[in-house]
Formats: sequence, C-alpha cells, structure tokens
Amino acid sequence: MARKTLEDLFIHALSDMYSAEKQLTKALGKLSRAATNEQLSQAFETHLQETHGQVERIDQVVEKCGIRLKRMKCAAMEGLIEEGEELIDEIEKGPVLDAGLIGAAQKVEHYEIASYGTLCALAKQLGRQEAVTLLKETLEEEKATDKKLTEFAEKVGNPQAKNG
Repeated sequence: MARKTLEDLFIHALSDMYSAEKQLTKALGKLSRAATNEQLSQAFETHLQETHGQVERIDQVVEKCGIRLKRMKCAAMEGLIEEGEELIDEIEKGPVLDAGLIGAAQKVEHYEIASYGTLCALAKQLGRQEAVTLLKETLEEEKATDKKLTEFAEKVGNPQAKNG
C-alpha cells in the first residue's frame, strides 16, 4: 500500500518499530550470553525487559489510536542485529568482543532514538497526544540506555579491551 498521508506514514513507521523491537527481544539474549563482563551482560538483560515494555507501549498506541499495524520486517534492525552477530562469530570472547558489543548496541540505540523521535513528531502533527506521551516514554528510555552504554564503554569496556 502506498504511503499517501501522514497517517499512513505514522502507521508504517510504527509497524517498522514494532518489528524492530520484536527482533531486538530475540537478539538481546544473544548479546547478554556473548558478553564476558557481568555488568554488560546484566545491562543487556535489563534492556531486554525494557524492550518488552516498549512492545507493550506500541500495543497501547495501536489500541488508543484505533489503527492496525502492517505485517513487515524492519530491514534496518535486521542489518544492525546481523552486524552484532558477526562480531560474536568473529571475535574471541573477552574484553575486545565486549567493546564491540557495546558499539553494536549503541548503533541500535541511535536507530531507535531517531525512529521514536520521528514517531513522536508524527503523532504530534496528527494530534494523537496519548500516542505522543507513550512514544516519548520509550524515547527517553532509549536515550538513557545509550547514555549508560557510553558511560560503561568509557569507564570499563574500552579500557579493559585496550589493556586486554
């Protein structure tokens, strides 16, 4: 179906993020198991729980807006997850892999931040304030996760990789 209206664009972008979050729920467990640093592994587990909540929030947006999501696969998230899996396959377990996993996770966060920012703007333009509120909550979680990953990389992950 062609995206002819702002509403169509909103539904498409929301459907895309629904797919992205569902894909991420499967990938975060792999990242957690691949990480050797216990704090990093736990951070991935924590984000997995947040991601389940983010999927539920999208379900709430769908219900409140009375829309139907499209069945689709988010190609961007598929590619980002594939990059992370390549790291796991190519780098021996240890601090260097952990540093790579942090970078891969931040790429995902940046994609999500951009996507949820766009969704918030579209929902606002459409006058869907309940959707804006829910989507902003997710946007703030994504920003907080990105910040935590940056702090972890600077204080623990990258220094250990440099020395290890």
